[in-house]
Amino acid sequence: MGKIKREQESGRVVWILVFVAASIFILIFFAAKGRFNVPVHNQTVMTLLAPFQRAASWAGDGIHDGLAEIWDILTVQKQNKMLRNEVEQLRVQNVKANEYAAENQRLRELLGYKNAAVQFDLVVARVIGRESATWTRMIVIDRGTRDGVEKNMAVVTSRGLVGVVTEAGPISSKVEMILDTRAAVGALVQRSRVAGIIEGSPDNASQPRMVNIPRNEDVQEGDIVVTSGFGGVYPKGIMVGKIESVHNDSGGLLKYAVLEPAVDFQRLEDVAVIVASREAPPEPLVPPKQTPGTETNVQETVEQADSAPTTVNNISQDVPASNSGAVSSGSPTVNPNSGVNASAGGTGKNSTAGRGTR
Repeated sequence: MGKIKREQESGRVVWILVFVAASIFILIFFAAKGRFNVPVHNQTVMTLLAPFQRAASWAGDGIHDGLAEIWDILTVQKQNKMLRNEVEQLRVQNVKANEYAAENQRLRELLGYKNAAVQFDLVVARVIGRESATWTRMIVIDRGTRDGVEKNMAVVTSRGLVGVVTEAGPISSKVEMILDTRAAVGALVQRSRVAGIIEGSPDNASQPRMVNIPRNEDVQEGDIVVTSGFGGVYPKGIMVGKIESVHNDSGGLLKYAVLEPAVDFQRLEDVAVIVASREAPPEPLVPPKQTPGTETNVQETVEQADSAPTTVNNISQDVPASNSGAVSSGSPTVNPNSGVNASAGGTGKNSTAGRGTR
């Protein structure tokens, strides 16, 4: 019985505490909402409610701050993910933009070369492959017979000579570069006009040689080498490279020159095939500058030159007429003009013959 009574009393105490706590919570809630005004003079109620209000305020602020931090973390993670995706997209776009810029620069150089080399009909091609066994000597381009490319056509860039087409398919072709040991390009030293042959070097795959140079010919380091046009495959005047060093051949009668090629074969991406070649037109003549005070009218000078032969002919026609009387009178005096005319005529004939001989 005593045990049951104690349990009943403890249950009552619990219910009383729950009722008091609920009442205090209700008072705090309505006080916070402004729906319940505690009299100012009732200091006891205010003193009792103050700790609970502070606790409720602290708990509410903590819950609010915690929820705000959780929301911020979720928002930051979402923004971080979005920014990462944006960075990746910008990185890809940057790579593409750099590739487009480099390609644009290469094509601009080829276009400038095409506009300058009016004697050539060019077909622009892209390097799409290299043979693994001959990485520095053979390339594959994406132009073939459908584009007008045929075997034995020269291949160039804006910087100089690349090689020659050795095989032409419908949509692609193989190009043998001048670095190949089988290459044979007729060349000239631009300064001294010394002729030789460009071929690949077996000792250095990146630098061709100019061979068959007589030992006493004028060839120096730094000389520019261009194609000679001999053989009909490579047009004349295409830049090949610069002489880096000159060496005597083992035979003693000849020497050879090691060249620094004008084209960077390791970075070869775009080329141009010469499908037709014509002789370049001569440059227009520019009259020299005249000294102030001695200027002449070009048109008047031409007109005077055109009228000069007519005046000479008129004079020559008048001379025999003036001396006819002296000859008919049987005077032994020799007409001096006739001797002059005869000697002049002979001199003129001899001089003309001499010019024709030269």
